[in-house]
Amino acid sequence: MESVDKLLNEQPVRFFDSREKYLLFVTTTNEKWSIAQRINEELGKLEPEPPALRVFDAGMGDATVLTHVLRAMHDEHPHIPFLVAAKEISMEDVRLGLEKMADRFAEHPQMVLVITNMRYLEAPQLYPQRESDQPNLKRWDIALEGSTAKHFDSQLRGLTELVGEGWQTRPSEKTGNPLYVNPAMIVLYREDQKFALDAVIPKPGPMVDGYDLVICAQPYRSRQPADVKVKTVVAPLARALSDGGRLVVVQSTGYDPGMEIIRKVWPDERPFPTPRHDVIEALKLELSDDPCLHCGANPDEGSLFKYQLHVLPEEMSHIGTSSLLATWNAAVYVAQIADDRIDEAMRDSAYLEVTREVVKKHGGLWFLNESFVVVRESR
Repeated sequence: MESVDKLLNEQPVRFFDSREKYLLFVTTTNEKWSIAQRINEELGKLEPEPPALRVFDAGMGDATVLTHVLRAMHDEHPHIPFLVAAKEISMEDVRLGLEKMADRFAEHPQMVLVITNMRYLEAPQLYPQRESDQPNLKRWDIALEGSTAKHFDSQLRGLTELVGEGWQTRPSEKTGNPLYVNPAMIVLYREDQKFALDAVIPKPGPMVDGYDLVICAQPYRSRQPADVKVKTVVAPLARALSDGGRLVVVQSTGYDPGMEIIRKVWPDERPFPTPRHDVIEALKLELSDDPCLHCGANPDEGSLFKYQLHVLPEEMSHIGTSSLLATWNAAVYVAQIADDRIDEAMRDSAYLEVTREVVKKHGGLWFLNESFVVVRESR
């Protein structure tokens, strides 16, 4: 017990270890919807080829973004089979994500959904990279019975025990990031579509087909250097694109009222040191050996998009404490401030006054994200 306590005490304090902060942010802002809207702009440019339109979500979270995108995909391609692969290390997010999928299987019967806990370097191939991990891969193929969302919902909710077994984690001694104990993947499809989806369901072993669309929304710690973000996340995802495939990368900018709150509390704070132009330049260097991959920075009007904190109009004249706390939470969440620093700032009420001042100045709180796209040229 002593050694475990020592290890936990030595781990870096991480802003996203607080489940409550994450859930409050997701439910009080429209960021997920805004990201989905940005990704949906790329759907008409995809060039899927048989047997399926293939999508990889590089950080499923609670699947709010993914389900929005899947609805738009069905609207665009109602009769094309989908292979949807999603990476997620959080057991709780996998559970929440599965709960959102019942209506997707009902509306789009020819869909195969794969959820995995593997790392960025291996998740697109749905196979562990290290030989020592390969024999430990846990894979469950589950054919959902029935034909309605109610049928699927009860079966998906019944996977809690399975997810608990497959999504065990341990903290990295170096970074504190959660690492899988064993690589795992769940493969889901409708039993009544199994024959038609035979060529879509991933076979055992590494998947060699690339993806038509890769979603890469807020996938890394904002303070990491551009070359680290590229080598560990963006470049492996870009290399997983099929011909004509598109990778959409979304990250925060800090050019918004949320950052005003942060700077008033921590004047020297610089949470967003790598704007998209820096990431793109690092990515071009990393991908110089693959001339078919192209990335470029759109002008601001094609790259930047806002999302907002939900505040009732009548609260603008007298902002209540609950709204101030939601505003404060959103600002420190986006800036990825460590919990110990947040706790210190909240020892007196100055942070609330700062938050109130910024909200009154702008008539609410909004944030600014930026995006860029990597495209694999069709041969």
